[in-house]
Amino acid sequence: MTRYGKDFRSHPCGTGPFRFGSWEENQDLILLKNGRFFEKDSTGRALPYLDAVKISFTDEKAIEFLLFRQGQLDFVNEIDASYKDEVLSKKGELKKEWKDRINLSVYPQLNTEYLGILVDTASALVKASPLKSRLVRQAINCGFDRRKMMLYLKNSLGLPAESGFVPAGLPSFDSTKVRGYRYDPGRARALLAEAGYGDGRAVPPIKLMTIPNYADFASFIARQLEDVGFHVQIEVVQKSLLLEETAQSRALFFRGSWLADYPDAENYLSVFYSKNPSPPNYTRFSDPVFDKLYERSLEEENDSVRYGLYREMDQRVMDASPVAPLWYDEVVHLINPRVVGLEPNALNLLELRRVRK
Repeated sequence: MTRYGKDFRSHPCGTGPFRFGSWEENQDLILLKNGRFFEKDSTGRALPYLDAVKISFTDEKAIEFLLFRQGQLDFVNEIDASYKDEVLSKKGELKKEWKDRINLSVYPQLNTEYLGILVDTASALVKASPLKSRLVRQAINCGFDRRKMMLYLKNSLGLPAESGFVPAGLPSFDSTKVRGYRYDPGRARALLAEAGYGDGRAVPPIKLMTIPNYADFASFIARQLEDVGFHVQIEVVQKSLLLEETAQSRALFFRGSWLADYPDAENYLSVFYSKNPSPPNYTRFSDPVFDKLYERSLEEENDSVRYGLYREMDQRVMDASPVAPLWYDEVVHLINPRVVGLEPNALNLLELRRVRK
């Protein structure tokens, strides 16, 4: 900082396999092989294999895919809605015409997409809403078909979140021990009736806040929830506004996601620890039993015991339903067949030490 001042961001330093080459903002970033990198492969050859890496930036996903098709890009992270139906079948497989031109890599990612529900009983928003009822929140969880949503809107990329908030890909994940929700419209209607919404008494309208990229998912969910007795109004806002509204506990029903900061279920369960502010506790969930379990897990050194505590906490969250998990994400890479050795990982970190061309 003393040497570069405000220009420090353009002079990074480190000990990784690549070193900073050049950077033209909003255009591209060039990384060069670090000749002093310490690591070698099993034959004694110095890593990394590549001499340089060029990372391109573009706001237009359609242009990104065009460059990939033309061979100007060797790798694309994620598959955008603008071209997913062109490349993938509804089962998430490459269509026949692409099988010799693209390598598709799919791997579990530590990211849970969900709908969040503010449950702070001191909030005037909550007091005036039907969502204050646990039964109503459970009805939302069983009132839409995650599997159909994944098939038609995600081309089967990702796993329907029918267990807890903790995603598949973590060692503590066990869908036989943490029971979430599957599509069951009959149960949803019964839960609403138990909550007092039946015999002509309608559920008051609820507003779902989402961002443009997820508007189609919100519409799908809203249509299915209407079939069981809800009336959902969708409000599409920019991401910055949604983050502000959820951080200030002004969003009652909202789309959210939690991408792991580190690969442990504690990171996900911290979202519901009552002593945590918003963020990360966007729903303002509070459960004394959960808190005691969470604090015990922080001190527990035995993995098996700690995983059991994680599952118990996750189940308590699902029973209270301050969230409706949508899907557990997957890392999706489109790779040029000439690229070898690009291995995925659950945090979607770009690991290039052993990549060859």
